[in-house]
Formats: sequence, C-alpha cells, structure tokens
Amino acid sequence: MGRRESCDIVLRFANVSAHHCQLFVNNGYWYIRDMQSRNGVKVNGLRVQEKRLDPGDTLAVAKHRYEVQYSPADLGAVGPPPADDLPSEIMTESLLARAGLKSSPKKESSQPRRRRNSENGVKRYDVLDDSAGQIDSPDAPV
Repeated sequence: MGRRESCDIVLRFANVSAHHCQLFVNNGYWYIRDMQSRNGVKVNGLRVQEKRLDPGDTLAVAKHRYEVQYSPADLGAVGPPPADDLPSEIMTESLLARAGLKSSPKKESSQPRRRRNSENGVKRYDVLDDSAGQIDSPDAPV
C-alpha cells in the first residue's frame, strides 16, 4: 500500500509514502506492517510498526482513516485470535533502531577508563568500563 503505481493498493495523497505499509494474511487474520513511512500507520488511534487487524478496527494510513471489515473464518481462522505479539525477528534489531533512533558509536580510547579517588588513591570500579581486569582481587568487595 502506498503512493507508487506499482503498489497493489494505491493511495494518491502527498502525505502517503511511496511504499507506506504492507498488508498480509496469517492464519486467517489480516496484519499490517509499517514500511518505515514518514507519517506512520495507526490502528485504533495508536501508532504501530506491526499489528494484527481485527474486524471493526480503524486503520489510519498517514491521516486517512479506514474501517477494517472481514471475516477471519472465511480466511481459514480456527479458534480464538492469536496473541498480538511483535514478530519473532524483534531481536534482529536494537530497540533504538526499532524506535527510529540511532545510537552514537562508542569512542575508542587507548587507555581503559578507571577512576581514582583523589583523597586516598583507591581504584574504583567503573560501571561504564567493560574491559577486563578492573577488579584486582575477585574476593574483595567492590
């Protein structure tokens, strides 16, 4: 679904992305997946990346609203609807990337990050330092 003529469902609106979202059927239920569109997809007023569409749901593509009407039984659904979880490929991408945010790359330092207490010269454990050897004696309290 999108603004391009190559889409199966063409929405000719300026605020709809060229390839805005994807609709697909799984086990008798329709699902929608946002294809990283600029203006997003909402189901019942909540912005989603991927979600099951139940009969009677309101689907908003950009700001254009549609009511979803279908019969899951006609599409082969048996029993109650499946859990509306995120897809199994959720762990293939960081949460920051899924939210559309990018993390800044870590600055590499030639010296490990260790702090010294200026009063008595005692080495302190640095939670931001993931290098080996911070704890001299593993039996001593940190």
